[in-house]
Amino acid sequence: MSLQIFLYFAVSLLASIAGAICGIGGGVIIKPTLDFFGWDSVSAISFLSGCTVFSMAAYSVLRTFVRRDRSSGLNLSQSTPLAAGSVLGGIAGKELFSAIARRFANPDRVGAVQALCLFAVTAVVLVYTCNKHRVRTRHTSGVLRSMLVGAGLGLCSSFLGIGGGPINLMVLGYFYSMDTKTAASNSLYVILFSQAASIVTTLVTNTVPSFSWVVWVLMVAGGISGGVIGRRLSSRLENAQVDRLFTGMMILIMLICVYNAWRFTCA
Repeated sequence: MSLQIFLYFAVSLLASIAGAICGIGGGVIIKPTLDFFGWDSVSAISFLSGCTVFSMAAYSVLRTFVRRDRSSGLNLSQSTPLAAGSVLGGIAGKELFSAIARRFANPDRVGAVQALCLFAVTAVVLVYTCNKHRVRTRHTSGVLRSMLVGAGLGLCSSFLGIGGGPINLMVLGYFYSMDTKTAASNSLYVILFSQAASIVTTLVTNTVPSFSWVVWVLMVAGGISGGVIGRRLSSRLENAQVDRLFTGMMILIMLICVYNAWRFTCA
């Protein structure tokens, strides 16, 4: 196995472990990190990241259902309308990405747009996380409202190629007053549907980018393995510990996004 292929696997594994613990899917780490290395096109990295996140979320959610794990905090009455909305948002986000990519003579320039958007989203989430004890959260109800919230999450995650990302935790915490670990479990459920919609849209519209199938297999394997390890670690961590991990990851992601925006702009 070459060093490059090994690093693809290592990034997907470590990102999925952190993603399973924090409920952010791992794509928010995989996407900017692989953009940083620049081994594949922006489109290929977005697709590979989405497949990895989908595999991790699928494992985590299916395990919760099979074991009927009530301790996970998964609330289907709230999260199912969110997931339904995220499907529509996921389709729209994929179309938005394709439309913007077509406007650039160099398709990789869309990577700069993604990096700047991800930086802005991450910065907002970081500020919210550091000050959430001062924020008066809501208890949103109603299927239509939840679907609209889910559509926004799906649009953002699909366009950025990050699966669910940190915005899921902020939105679930603010609109539904969920603590960090409960939001993480429900976030993965929403991510599962939004990523499924994004992947299916790519297949149906025949816009699958070129990539190595060896890399795809290893990244999906890393996603599933990360989901297994992440769930085990999550059960041993307190909300405060998850918050610290989440905050550290946000700072790292913002730094990578700044570099990626500069690199793609100068390309």
